[in-house]
Amino acid sequence: MGNLCTCFSPKTPVKNKKPTKRLQGNPQTAPNSSNRWTRIRSTRKDNHDELIHEQALAAAILFRQHQQQNGSASGSFPFDRSVSLRHPNGSGSKKSQLPRSSSSRARSLTDPLLQPHQLVNQDIKLDDLETNHFVLVHGGGFGAWCWYKTIALLEEGGFKVTAVDLTGSGIHSFDTNGITSLSQYVKPLTDFLDKLADGEKTILVGHDFGGACISYAMELFPHKVSKAIFVAAAMLTNGQSTLDMFSQKLAGSSDLMQQAQIFVYANGNNNPPTAINLDKSILRDLLFNQSPGKDVALASVSIRPIPFAPVLEKLSLSDLKYGTVRRFYIETPEDNAIPITLQESMINSSPPEKVFRLKGADHSPFFSKPQALHKLLVEISKIPST
Repeated sequence: MGNLCTCFSPKTPVKNKKPTKRLQGNPQTAPNSSNRWTRIRSTRKDNHDELIHEQALAAAILFRQHQQQNGSASGSFPFDRSVSLRHPNGSGSKKSQLPRSSSSRARSLTDPLLQPHQLVNQDIKLDDLETNHFVLVHGGGFGAWCWYKTIALLEEGGFKVTAVDLTGSGIHSFDTNGITSLSQYVKPLTDFLDKLADGEKTILVGHDFGGACISYAMELFPHKVSKAIFVAAAMLTNGQSTLDMFSQKLAGSSDLMQQAQIFVYANGNNNPPTAINLDKSILRDLLFNQSPGKDVALASVSIRPIPFAPVLEKLSLSDLKYGTVRRFYIETPEDNAIPITLQESMINSSPPEKVFRLKGADHSPFFSKPQALHKLLVEISKIPST
């Protein structure tokens, strides 16, 4: 959304078995045939038993040698665990190593492939948290689909996760050109919060334009929001629109934003734009410059137009409602859509409780740094009330 405003061995071939040779003639006419077959079967069985005995002897010798080499002839033999073990045992003498990724892309040290149980502090029980329910809100043009890695990681860690499709986004069937207000765009989120039971709280996570959307919801339902996390998101002040915020883009920053914008005039060229399309040839450089190719491919066939009217709408945020919700910001320093300078400008204008920096992350950290992002979300969920 930041881009929308400057305004899977080959199988070994099976050899055909040679047909079994059969003796011709009537067995009754062959003298001593029964004795001959008995001798043949006996010889084969003896050879087979001999082979097994030799193999067992060889295995015992190797076993003994291994014990002596490890200085533990009278001790137990350290059994090599299966490589399919899901959670490596760190109690061995060797240093535990991280499981390898199936991706061909080199994994950054800033986004190690860790299992969810390694990310969550075992001393903290989810039941002890104020809430373990994350509500994920996508940015402009995106949909709930963009959170698929984050959803899987959080759920495997025991958290409850809800990812919403805002109006005209993801699989929501509404025509983007027909969206005329921020309240209409955010309605799936506000309807969800409205239906929550009294006393039930959530952690709102907003990405990109989703930052303005969760701010709108925080003003309406402050008692249902425990924490708000802005991820490379628009964090506005009272009376400010998303367009106002992006107009602060500093000179010298990338022109990719302007190049990617394709305005849609569904009501005619003489009327304001109704939506903004994104030039898919620029998507990688603008939004996914550090992300895996498979995720870029997913986005290129899933991104939808961004409604224009909600971008123009100024927010009404009060200290008594919006101001009572604890806010946290996650910076993305390799971001070409909302540059780090603009992120810091928003942070300085309305300081959150704490700021985190996701090293090496582009504008879409749920693709480029999913493990590191997950770790920060869990960390923030555990921050106690002051």
